[in-house]
Amino acid sequence: MTGKRLADDSMTPGRLFLEGMRRGIPVVITAGPFGALFGALAIDNGMSAFDAVLMSATIFAGASQLVGLELFGQHIPAWIVILSIFAVNFRHILYSASLGQHVANWSWVRQMFGFFFLVDPAYAETERRAEQGEDVQFSWYMGLVFVVYVGWVGMTWLGTIFGNFLEDSHTWGIDFILPIYFMALLMGFRKRPFWYPIVFVSAASSIIAAKTVGSPWHVSIGAAVGILTAAIFAPVSDEETGDKQEGAR
Repeated sequence: MTGKRLADDSMTPGRLFLEGMRRGIPVVITAGPFGALFGALAIDNGMSAFDAVLMSATIFAGASQLVGLELFGQHIPAWIVILSIFAVNFRHILYSASLGQHVANWSWVRQMFGFFFLVDPAYAETERRAEQGEDVQFSWYMGLVFVVYVGWVGMTWLGTIFGNFLEDSHTWGIDFILPIYFMALLMGFRKRPFWYPIVFVSAASSIIAAKTVGSPWHVSIGAAVGILTAAIFAPVSDEETGDKQEGAR
């Protein structure tokens, strides 16, 4: 792992940016249909192509954009819309907390700028890089999110064009892209300790919440229960065990 870190340190910012872009290309291929789905649904809900593309470019939040589409036209109070979107985006608070330990050497300006682009695939790729013992450089990260951002906005635009040719997205099963996409991201972490129990508990609590509390709160509730489970049953590292033994002495 040390060799990889030294190799990365010797790379110029330009080469790191290109390396990040290469990591972002598979993400765009897999997540692109999701962006096209949003564009198609936006047109179906009465938005113009300009408004849909502007929403993707300024909000850049994926699932919460779909939630917004469902709520905007229902004539409900604005605070309910805001809370519903917050419930869906609650996971981004957890993402930023986890990513913060990998980018602590960035300036606060770079961190704020980077967190704007912190969507699900960016988090997953960054965590994989950190797990491999490699530093998360700002240039590499920006190369990654640049491709994801441009791909998301571009696919939204394509969705607004070709969405008019789909009379019913449910008939084609396009609406099922989202759960498949998140499942693929989730499976990328399956080798982590205690992964299966946490996923099971989180999924079960989310299903129960969906049947009782309702959507979109089941997303935050499932995440909160999963975090609580992980915190209670977190394995104790050797260093923590040694510190406790030293304290007992």
